[in-house]
Amino acid sequence: MEQEWKPSVNPWIMIIPVMLAVFIYVLDGTIGNVALPHMAGSFSATRDESMWILTSYLIAAGIVIPAVDFFSKVFGRKNFFIISILVFTIASMLCGMAKNIEFMIFARILQGFGGGGILPISQAIMLEAFPKEKRGLAMSVFGMGVILAPIIGPVLGGWITDNWSWPWIFYINVPFGCISAILSKKLVEDPPYARKQKNVKIDGKGFFYLTIWLVTLQTVLDKGNNADWFNATWVCWTFAISMAACALFFHSQLTNKNSLVDLSVFKDQNFSAGTIIQVVIQAVLYASLAILPQFLQSMMGYTAFLSGATMMPRGFGSMTAMVMTALFSNKIDNRLFVIVGLALIGGASLVFGSLNLQISNMNIAVPNYFMGLGMGLSMVPIMNLSVATLRNDQMTNATGLQNLLKNIGSAIGTSLVATMLTRFAQVHQYMLVGKMSELNPAFIERVQSTAGALMQYTEGSVAHYMAQYSQYGQLIKQSTLWAFIDSFRIFGLLCFAVIPLMLFIKKLKH
Repeated sequence: MEQEWKPSVNPWIMIIPVMLAVFIYVLDGTIGNVALPHMAGSFSATRDESMWILTSYLIAAGIVIPAVDFFSKVFGRKNFFIISILVFTIASMLCGMAKNIEFMIFARILQGFGGGGILPISQAIMLEAFPKEKRGLAMSVFGMGVILAPIIGPVLGGWITDNWSWPWIFYINVPFGCISAILSKKLVEDPPYARKQKNVKIDGKGFFYLTIWLVTLQTVLDKGNNADWFNATWVCWTFAISMAACALFFHSQLTNKNSLVDLSVFKDQNFSAGTIIQVVIQAVLYASLAILPQFLQSMMGYTAFLSGATMMPRGFGSMTAMVMTALFSNKIDNRLFVIVGLALIGGASLVFGSLNLQISNMNIAVPNYFMGLGMGLSMVPIMNLSVATLRNDQMTNATGLQNLLKNIGSAIGTSLVATMLTRFAQVHQYMLVGKMSELNPAFIERVQSTAGALMQYTEGSVAHYMAQYSQYGQLIKQSTLWAFIDSFRIFGLLCFAVIPLMLFIKKLKH
C-alpha cells in the first residue's frame, strides 16, 4: 500500500539537504528587510518601490506552489525539487549582481519561481519519510527551519549589510544551494506515487487565472495606498479583474477534471481550520518582521544590525518551543499547544502595542522572546494537525495548496502593514494637530520655553518660528509612533480571534 512506503535511506539522513533548502528559501523572505533602505538607495528607488523587492518574491513563489503537483508528475518529484533549488541558487546570484530596481525585481521573481517548489515538496517529503507516530518530531524539525529562518534573516541581513554590503545577503545562498542540490540527488527518494508519470496534462486555464489573480492582487496591495485606493479608477478596475480571476480560478478547479489543485482536501475539517490559522500566523509573522526593524531604525535610531539583532530573543523563544513540542507532542494534546501559542503571540503583540520612545532593549527583547515561543508552540503542532487525517498520496497537493495560501497571507501582511502605518499616522496627525493651537496653554508654554532657549542663537521671530516647527516635528513623530502601536494591537487581536477555530480541529490520536 502507498501509505506503507518507507525510504531505504535513514529519514534523518535524507532530510539534511531538504532542511538546508528550506532554510535558505525561507531566510530570503526576510533577510532583505533591514537592507531595504540600502538597496533603495543603491537603485535610487522610493520606499514603496523597494517593497516590491520583498513582495514580488512571495507572489512569484505563490504562483508556482499550486503547480508543484503537476511538475512533480512531469519530472518526478525529486528531479523537480533539485531543479527548484538550482533555479533559486542561480537567481540568488543574479539578485546580488543587480544594478537597478527593474533587474532586481526580475531576479527576485525568478528566485520566487525557483523557491516556490521547495517548501511544499520538503514538507511532503518529511511527512512521508517518517511513520505517523514520529510526524510530530519531524514537523518540529521542519518548523525549526520555517520559523527560525525568517527570524534569523534580519539579524544576518543587518550584520552583512553593516559589515560587507547588501549583495552578499544573496551571494551566501549560492554555496548552500549547490550543496543542497548535490545531496538531494544522492539521498532523497521518491515514493511510487510521486515518480515521473506519462501523459500528464496541465490545467492551462487554471494556471492563467491564478497568475492574473495574484499579480493584480499584489499590484493593488503595493500601489493602492499611493493612488488613494478605490478613489483611483485603475485600482477599482485592477481589483475587479483580480476578484474575477480568483472566482474563475476556484471555479475551474472545481469543474476541471485535470485541475491544478485538488480542492477536495478542504472537505477535511482539520485541513481547512488548520490552514486558516496558519495563514493568520504567517501574515502576523511577516508583517511584524517588516515593521519592527523599521520602528527601531526610524524611531529609535538603531543601526541595521542592531535592529536585526533585536530579533534574536524571538529565535531563542522559537528554539525553546521546538524542544517542548519535540519532547511532548506525543504526550500532550497538540491543540493545547496551538491555543497557548496563539495566546502568547497575541499577548506579545499587545505588549508591543504599548511601546513608547523611552523604552530600553529589554522592552523589545522580552515580548520578542514570548512571540517566538508562541510561534513555535502554535506553528509546528498546527502543521501536523492540519494534515493528520489526510492520506500520504494527498500530501503533495495538500501542502502545495496550504503553502499557496500561506504565501498569499505573507504577501498581504507585508503589503497591508505599510498601508496601515501610512494611514494610521495620517489619522493620528489629524487628531493631534488640533492641540497645536494658540488656545492650548500647554502648547504655548512649550513653544515659549523652546523659543527662549533658541533666542541666544538667533533673533526672536526666527526663534519663535523654529520652536513651532520643532513642536510640529514632535507631532509627526508621535503620530508615526501611534501608527506602529495600532498595527501591533491589530496583530494581537487577530491572533486571539482565530483561537475559536481550534474547536473544529479533531484531536490527534497518538
